[in-house]
Amino acid sequence: MRAFLAILLLLLSPTLSAQTGTSLGAGSATDPFGAALSGPEFLPVEEAYQVAVDVQEDGALRIYWQIEPEYYLYQHQFKFELSDASGDIPLEVALPTALERVDEFFGEVRVYYGSADITAVPQRAPEAATLRMTSQGCADAGLCYPPRSQQFAVDFNDGSASEEVPTNNKGAANTEPAATEFAGAGTLAYMMVLAFLGGIILNLMPCVFPVLSLKVLSFTSGNDAHASRHAWVYGAGVVVSFVAVAAVLIALQQAGNAIGWGFQLQSPGFVIALAYLFIAMGLSLSGVVQFGGNLMNLGGDLAAKEGDAGSFFTGVLAVVVASPCTAPFMGTALGFALTQPAAVGLTVFAALGAGMAAPMVLLAHSALARRLMPKPGAWMETLKEVLAFPLYATALWLFWVAGRQTGVDTMTVAIGGALVLTLGLWLWHRGRWQQVVSIALVALAIAMGSWRSPNPGSSGSSIEGTVAWSEQALRDYRNSGQPVFVDVTADWCITCIANEQAVLFTEDMRAAFEAHGVTYMVADWTNYDADIARFIESHGRSGIPLYLMYSSNPDQPPLLLPQILSSAVVLEALEAVSVSSEVVAAN
Repeated sequence: MRAFLAILLLLLSPTLSAQTGTSLGAGSATDPFGAALSGPEFLPVEEAYQVAVDVQEDGALRIYWQIEPEYYLYQHQFKFELSDASGDIPLEVALPTALERVDEFFGEVRVYYGSADITAVPQRAPEAATLRMTSQGCADAGLCYPPRSQQFAVDFNDGSASEEVPTNNKGAANTEPAATEFAGAGTLAYMMVLAFLGGIILNLMPCVFPVLSLKVLSFTSGNDAHASRHAWVYGAGVVVSFVAVAAVLIALQQAGNAIGWGFQLQSPGFVIALAYLFIAMGLSLSGVVQFGGNLMNLGGDLAAKEGDAGSFFTGVLAVVVASPCTAPFMGTALGFALTQPAAVGLTVFAALGAGMAAPMVLLAHSALARRLMPKPGAWMETLKEVLAFPLYATALWLFWVAGRQTGVDTMTVAIGGALVLTLGLWLWHRGRWQQVVSIALVALAIAMGSWRSPNPGSSGSSIEGTVAWSEQALRDYRNSGQPVFVDVTADWCITCIANEQAVLFTEDMRAAFEAHGVTYMVADWTNYDADIARFIESHGRSGIPLYLMYSSNPDQPPLLLPQILSSAVVLEALEAVSVSSEVVAAN
């Protein structure tokens, strides 16, 4: 069923874009606007990475970094400059061997854990000089520090080196709040850019396509002013809904609940209600029932108030069905947003909503797009009927999710409720007494959708070659020196299903896991699980998919894989843990 749904839903949208690894850092670990809201706490950068500079007897500089556990430094981000009164002094820098890993932010990188002992040899011998160096590090929990610049005064005569504090033009030392404010403002702007890009890409996800197709159809049914106005109202609905969902999520987290992005689809009642809504919308498009254009803004002759309400509701619905999806760039931005004060977090979520609304707004304002759009005609009725089928497909997927959550009996009764709902809606326009029957049938459908089987479906791993995740099981595997891959997934996560069918559950990949001796663990988050929610949060994420590759060394942190996978990325991660395991065995 998962394979069928993956193929069906992926056919409804463009191919998922591959996740890029380019980043300037995932966010400041310091809080520029107040105390942290929730989630992991991060050390100040000067505590996470402590550096000492020594002058050796041969005149070489030894730059020794002490790195706190669960933090690392990027090899490629090191920069060293030495100068004196005569000008720049060339340096011959020797970097120690680093650990290879697939990084969420930079892709394939080399990093240092624990320490980094670097030697820099000046190409001429000065008496006194200034050493300037830049570094950047991240925490395994998911957030990165901005690049950090430091300056040391080096006396080659007595072999001393002392860090210099930058001063202002009056000779006074700069205060820490000013430095923090600069880093915080830059980090927030960067996270807003990531969120905006993630929102744009979110439009390509299969779960969003059915709703967006309705809005595009509405653009063809009116003039340019109509399209422009309703695109902006739609955008307002998207932004307001993202902020509202985020506010609920933040409030629940502050109350002590371990929940994450897309949490609403962990409620079977919400899933079934959403399926009923998509069926009703599909019936309207198919011409079986007539709700009028105010439901989804399909009519061109509506009053302004009705049309605006329809556009706004379209934006709300788009967010409801889009929030369980995770696009590239979103994971970093959302993880940052949920560890910041409410004002900062909601700002990032607003940027996410603006990104999702931007393509539709631009489409409405593009003269070229308007010229390419065909003129209204009989074809619109046919297109409207065709667009009903993606809605039916989405409802089918939602019923399957409900069945996975609560069991096949509940799913069957809910589908029966959908049939009763269809009959009730069909009777509504047949006459006055039929309306009474229609109301009774709709009420019966709601009751059937609310029924729960006393024998709910079982959660956890049921896939051949995998084991169910638990904190204790993962700890036991790691303590025994067993490399482990953890797949945090859910049946309502379309990205998860696409990754599994296209990459993780192929025969070649199963053979690769077996050849490298890596245990495949599945953490099924289809139903709410506080332990899984805390596990996700501990790695700096707010939603799924989450993929972690652990080596056989229990003291080594896991590799964090991208949210959209390719076979090459997973195979490289398997090779990386295999090399690490060989090193541990040799020692």
